[in-house]
Amino acid sequence: MAEHTMRQQILEQFLADPEVILSGEDLSQRLGISRAAVWKHIRQLRTLGYQIDAVPSRGYRLTTQADLLLPAAVQSGLETISIGHRVEYFAETDSTNLRAMELAEQGAQEGTVVIADCQNGGRGRMGRRWSSPAGVNLYTSIILRPDMAPIQAAQLTFLSAVATARAFEAVAGIEVQVKWPNDILVNGCKIAGLLNELSAETEGVHHVVLGIGANLNMSREQFPDDLRRPATSVLLETGQTVSRVAFAQELYRQLDRLYPLYQQQGFVPIRLAWEALFYLQGRKVEVDCGADVFTGMVAGLADDGALLLDLEQGGQQVIYAGDVSVAD
Repeated sequence: MAEHTMRQQILEQFLADPEVILSGEDLSQRLGISRAAVWKHIRQLRTLGYQIDAVPSRGYRLTTQADLLLPAAVQSGLETISIGHRVEYFAETDSTNLRAMELAEQGAQEGTVVIADCQNGGRGRMGRRWSSPAGVNLYTSIILRPDMAPIQAAQLTFLSAVATARAFEAVAGIEVQVKWPNDILVNGCKIAGLLNELSAETEGVHHVVLGIGANLNMSREQFPDDLRRPATSVLLETGQTVSRVAFAQELYRQLDRLYPLYQQQGFVPIRLAWEALFYLQGRKVEVDCGADVFTGMVAGLADDGALLLDLEQGGQQVIYAGDVSVAD
């Protein structure tokens, strides 16, 4: 068995009961390894930041958890219906979306979560780079297998935006706004981004991967100098760090509530929740679509997630892709 898997299992034993004291013999028998191996894994967990105290004549007790997004920590007390029942963790990977797409192709169950401490190939919308330093943020992807037509898949971007916004409010006390189609903003600065990808055929969707990157404890110096737009983090906005584990758990709980609501009631409650967070709702905007630029009043979302724009010269324009900004 891989060493990281054994460390996970030892951590799970402690997390199952925060007050438990486990002897080396207990752990040895439960996991089928030697007491020397137990001691080795205890030391490794300590180097990762977990405070595990030795209680004389009794064993070990976990007294302080590290803010590491290990599966055992994320799943401890999660209590969701489907989201997060399987968690795949990578200390470093190119992109959690790529890993999740691979797992989905291999048959991973709905609700499987992929987390990376660091990404070296993080991507945003339209192939833009997403800065992904280690140890400070949440980079995660969630596999869904919805029964829907491919044209409806964009609706799930707005579902994940609402879930992410609610996680920021619940865990960090930050009220955020959403920007069409897939950004989360605080005071006009980007604090999270979404990138959903799907595998589908004409008759239906095989799977959708919800990719979410949230800036939590990132310092100003960790942001790249070539950002196209201002970015921020919970740390920069509040002056306080936030538990990455707590944020991940709240995000998964919110997704776990919203996804069944969407399946039962459709897009309307999701659309209304998203529009309530949309700071440009009813405002005059300019949308740069590359070949064309449109100016008008934001009228909301279409059922397929397109932006509806009431044009100055009359009529309504349906926008499927473009950069939105407040019009002068």
